Amino acid sequence: MATRPLKYYYDLMSQPSRALFILLQQTNIPHQKVSVALRKLEHKTTEYKENINRFGKVPCIVHGDFKLAESVAIFRYLDREFGFDDRWNPKERLVRARVDEFLEWQHLNIRAHCTLFFFHVWLNPILGLPVDQRKVEHLRKNMTDSLDLFEREWLEGGRRHFVAGNDLSYADVVAACEIEQPKISGFDAKVGRPILATWMERVRSMTNPHYDQAHEIVYKLTPKEIETPALGQN
Repeated sequence: MATRPLKYYYDLMSQPSRALFILLQQTNIPHQKVSVALRKLEHKTTEYKENINRFGKVPCIVHGDFKLAESVAIFRYLDREFGFDDRWNPKERLVRARVDEFLEWQHLNIRAHCTLFFFHVWLNPILGLPVDQRKVEHLRKNMTDSLDLFEREWLEGGRRHFVAGNDLSYADVVAACEIEQPKISGFDAKVGRPILATWMERVRSMTNPHYDQAHEIVYKLTPKEIETPALGQN
């Protein structure tokens, strides 16, 4: 099955797209990259939804005649089809369970709060929509509370080097890609957070040059003025 051609549809403005981009590059799984421009709404065309991803989103894959959406499902599928080493999806059952736990947890926590803040502060003005400052403060507090929780529970206040233990896994890549996103809207989660900053540098250094390649657009769009988080600090 792994000999079938694999096509990866993505946009590096998408956090899950970046995570899978890094994984595919790091694991050397043969694949063809197909860029889908979110800014041009290419993911919403009838052709895309009928032939590539019926949900009209990125990332997704087409493996032979099999189409699959949702980044966590894609990650698990790629592991079954191609096989990763322990670095990405640990074979030890309890550590793998912790990776799975994070991948399920992050949807309504780190991902949801970082994304909502980014959308309201950065994307709304581009779309000509108003920015409600009271909502900004509410979203910022939700985001910083979630970052507090991530540091406290997943990194154990710095005692744990990575999300699932003392070794890098795909959970770390997913988390880092989500936490990078608000930088575009002027919020750098690492500022005032030495535990988070140290962990993110570990993830970046262990996955470079692909981490920086995936985040080139984020670095380019990040404003020079970065706010210092004032809420939710330990």
